[in-house]
Amino acid sequence: MKGVLVVIDGVADEPCSVLGGKTPLQAAKTPNLDEIARKSKIEHSFVIKEGIAPESSSAVVSLLGYNPNYAPRGPLEARGLNVKLKNGDLVFRCNFGTIDDLQNLNIIDRRAGRTLSTEEAIILARAVNNEVKLPHGHKFELIPGVQHRAVLVIRGGHSANISNIDPAYSNAGHATGFLGGKFSFSKPLDDEEDSRLAADLVNSFARQAFEILNKHPLNIARAKKGLYSANFVFCRGAGNEPSKFKKLKGKWLCLGYMPLEIGIAYAAGMEVYKFKYPAMKGIDVYGNLYDGLKRAAKYAKRMLFWKKRRYDYFYIHFKETDVPGHDGKPHDKVKMLEILDSAFFSYLKKLIKKNDVKVVITPDHTTSCRKSAHASNPVPVLIYPSGKDKEEEKRFTEEEGLKGRRISWMNLVENNLLK
Repeated sequence: MKGVLVVIDGVADEPCSVLGGKTPLQAAKTPNLDEIARKSKIEHSFVIKEGIAPESSSAVVSLLGYNPNYAPRGPLEARGLNVKLKNGDLVFRCNFGTIDDLQNLNIIDRRAGRTLSTEEAIILARAVNNEVKLPHGHKFELIPGVQHRAVLVIRGGHSANISNIDPAYSNAGHATGFLGGKFSFSKPLDDEEDSRLAADLVNSFARQAFEILNKHPLNIARAKKGLYSANFVFCRGAGNEPSKFKKLKGKWLCLGYMPLEIGIAYAAGMEVYKFKYPAMKGIDVYGNLYDGLKRAAKYAKRMLFWKKRRYDYFYIHFKETDVPGHDGKPHDKVKMLEILDSAFFSYLKKLIKKNDVKVVITPDHTTSCRKSAHASNPVPVLIYPSGKDKEEEKRFTEEEGLKGRRISWMNLVENNLLK
């Protein structure tokens, strides 16, 4: 075992008034991570480039040293769900979400309140697959993922040069800061007939799916309970070829439990260590997130313990810490950090003491509790060991990162883990 890459999704933040002007990283009590930090370099990076708020997919792709401009999200999510694609198949990452109607096009919630269970999504996807009929007999499949997440594949030879039906992200994989309002249907981004056809097909799908989902008994029952109806399918990140990158050096193992990260790992030539994510109980979204985070920490430790002699490098991605940023809940982000410190970083601290192991710890992007969205702020990057004999009094925080060098994500893994 030579190196460990730990990505704490969206954990970088901005100062929060409810935390006394501190960020969650500053406010959290993390003695184990602090001990690692004192023996490390703390630097900073703009994930894609300055002024850009990245989507998770483009951020992680860049972190691993690949060009994010050639990695649309749809094919990566599809690979994570083991969907077989051929060149020309048009594929999107989707959310089951909530709109008012097809006339006003107002978004009520892009994720149906996060309360949609995977089992409900399977039922809704089955109805859509059975009842939607695309023009000219074009074949498609809506594949549910985890909870509100899904993938749409329109089979055949299609252009992917079309706009998203999701205003929260641009076609370049950048977060727009969208917090509510109207959406637009897809448009071709060039004058090619094939692009016009692709936009027409996905728009036809989305309109028909709304008519089916809006009157589905499951959604009627959700509305009666005061829950958001999952009556629309937002589509983004169009791609039309399977994802594959140049294989990273060495033998890698990824802790995978969300389709995107699994898909990126497979595309980079990694193997994946999987575990069963806990099902959501009722509508307790944060109870499910805490259960999932604790289980992820448990299996991250188990993976490192049992596999450290069989693999050179490990990629561990903790997804849950991103959600409180989107929901404007800094106290929950603090609590999640403290859980990780106790449940995972305590073990990692002991592991690197006993082994000559390099470590990189970083968020993939900033998710601001103030803005409830991804932000373009630089993220702190911890690189262990520091190369210095003496420890220095410092913590893994945004402020500390800005005191260090500005480094390029395109070279981060190559320069700090693989050499």
